[in-house]
Amino acid sequence: MKKKRLIPVLLLKDGWLVQSKSFSKYQNLGNPYTAVKRLSEWAADELIYLDISKGDAHDLRRDDLNIENKSKFLDIIEEVSKVSFMPITVGGRIRSLEDIEERLRRGADKIALNTHALAVPSFIELAAKRFGSQCIVIGIDVKRDASGVYRVMTGGGKAPTPYTPEEWANRVEGLGAGEILVSSIDRDGMKTGYDLELLDRICGNARVPIIALGGAGEWEHFEEAFNKTSVDAVAAANIFHYVDQSVYLAKKYLYDNGLPVRKPFIAKLI
Repeated sequence: MKKKRLIPVLLLKDGWLVQSKSFSKYQNLGNPYTAVKRLSEWAADELIYLDISKGDAHDLRRDDLNIENKSKFLDIIEEVSKVSFMPITVGGRIRSLEDIEERLRRGADKIALNTHALAVPSFIELAAKRFGSQCIVIGIDVKRDASGVYRVMTGGGKAPTPYTPEEWANRVEGLGAGEILVSSIDRDGMKTGYDLELLDRICGNARVPIIALGGAGEWEHFEEAFNKTSVDAVAAANIFHYVDQSVYLAKKYLYDNGLPVRKPFIAKLI
């Protein structure tokens, strides 16, 4: 049986890792390096690393952390890839094939596209042909509008698009996307569980792996998503930052409850 994946998500904003709530409130959590090392030791299946900064400069504004303060996102990716022993998907501020190539060269294994894919859908096809569909993950940010209709959002979750999530998922799959990351803006940071209705709608017609994101507040929410939808992976950000060995414990919970995940372990890294 194909193994289900557990994927931590790290959000980088102006040099800091941050906690997100509803795509609008952010709390600093720490530097962008130590979290990656911990997640590798706890045997996460993969890592999604998203740059949500508005500008190009990254500055921890701290000189007492005994780490080199990298000022560019590409430099940060290069450094975190050195302490990561899991595949890394990198997203944020990608506008060209050269941007993709540079991120892959710096240590990324996959690329996540979102805003530019909506602005120029043909870019998905160009990227898939150049780098392979297995390298291209399309992020879909979704919010219910005032009438209760699910709508794909752009601009950091601020602006609605004409697409329903099912329509956009079907289109990006046809253009060559290898995976789809579905983020619920309404559930982001709420700890109330994934939007199962949203996930079920997208999974119903999808032929590519679907990754769920937004709402996980306890290990049971991962189990619920796997048991009640056909998602291939569950992703989460905030929940993994506050418990020691969090990924290991989450995977152990799933494994002990009969879910088809890889056996949990703590890696002994040099």
